[in-house]
Amino acid sequence: MSESPTIKLLQEARARYSQHELADMLGVDARTVRRWEVRDHEPPAYLADALRQRVLPLAPDTPTTPPAFTFIDLFAGIGGIRLGFESIGGQCLFTSEWNPFSQKTYLANFPPHRQHQLAGDITKVTEQDIPDHDVLLAGFPCQPFSIAGVSKKNAMGRPHGFACNTQGTLFFDVARIIAAKRPAAFLLENVKNLLSHDKGNTFKVILETLQGELGYEVHFKVIDGKHFVPQHRERIMIVGFRKPTAFAWNQVDLPAVTARLGDILHPQNGSETAEPPYTDGSKAAINAKYTLSEKLWNYLQGYAEKHRAAGNGFGFGLVTEESITRTLSARYYKDGSEILVSQGKRKRPRKLTPRECARLMGYPDTFKIPVSDTQAYKQFGNSVVVPVIGAVAKAMLPYIRELTTQPARRKSKKLPATTGA
Repeated sequence: MSESPTIKLLQEARARYSQHELADMLGVDARTVRRWEVRDHEPPAYLADALRQRVLPLAPDTPTTPPAFTFIDLFAGIGGIRLGFESIGGQCLFTSEWNPFSQKTYLANFPPHRQHQLAGDITKVTEQDIPDHDVLLAGFPCQPFSIAGVSKKNAMGRPHGFACNTQGTLFFDVARIIAAKRPAAFLLENVKNLLSHDKGNTFKVILETLQGELGYEVHFKVIDGKHFVPQHRERIMIVGFRKPTAFAWNQVDLPAVTARLGDILHPQNGSETAEPPYTDGSKAAINAKYTLSEKLWNYLQGYAEKHRAAGNGFGFGLVTEESITRTLSARYYKDGSEILVSQGKRKRPRKLTPRECARLMGYPDTFKIPVSDTQAYKQFGNSVVVPVIGAVAKAMLPYIRELTTQPARRKSKKLPATTGA
């Protein structure tokens, strides 16, 4: 049974708000919202308008100025890649993100409108339901592929190519959408270890698929976020174009390292407005809950000493205002051990606040964090360094413009050798 427009609006609202939050905005009991969701009671006729007016204010149907290009945002997380491409004039037409907490953060910062869809599980979305677009963006998860010889498959009468080699992996969904929609360009982002994952087989299949099967010119490079933020964070960027271009990685502006941790820390001197629950009071002092407990601090010191004695390098990362940090990970919520901010010799160190984590990833202070600290740490630990994406997007822009004025080529064509750095 197809869902009514009202139920779809309710689902959209629930991706952003809890039942209690939604109930407060609508002036009803939270149990009523639950009954609507599980279809114990049909929603009243007024609910659709109430959701549109009070909960999901719609953006204009068209932008005030025509976009430079359009794009879709797959495995979107909280929208870091989107921010980078919006910064050069792109317009997002479609988003896919399965995690409900990430959806909540995404929708708090990118309110839906009539020209934009947000889908959950991309594996359940057909290519025909995805709008035509100029650029495909995807921070897809890293999974191993099953590689089998093409000649052997031919002899057995079995299919080969990406439809076989990548089936069952999330990269397959990227490939099938590229095959169907033939965007002018794409940017795929992943961890540095993608290059060596599964003894190099994973990256081999990715390149064979993008270049050999789909006919795109492909460039890849590992870029460290430290060029823009005070954090060592190496990620591979895979850029593709539908036709040959003059794109080169030296066109990506990577400034000299200048940022230090002090640039993103709360100053705690009253120069910034307090942001509860992260900071409080007239001086916007950091909430005491971010200081490690005596028990946890003793444990981490003991753990580090144990591994030092064994000749291992495991331990916590104690940083100061002059530091460049280790990579912020999705496990930061557990103990914060990879980035502990020193508060002086006689004080226990503290974790970064979620707002400081956002800054460490290059997000503006206007970026809303509507989730718990635990979820926020996971989200920023899984995210991209936004200005890195912006720099790559800026270098891609002339070639996106060039290709979007040309008709799409629907058949694959072998292009020159893949370039990487």
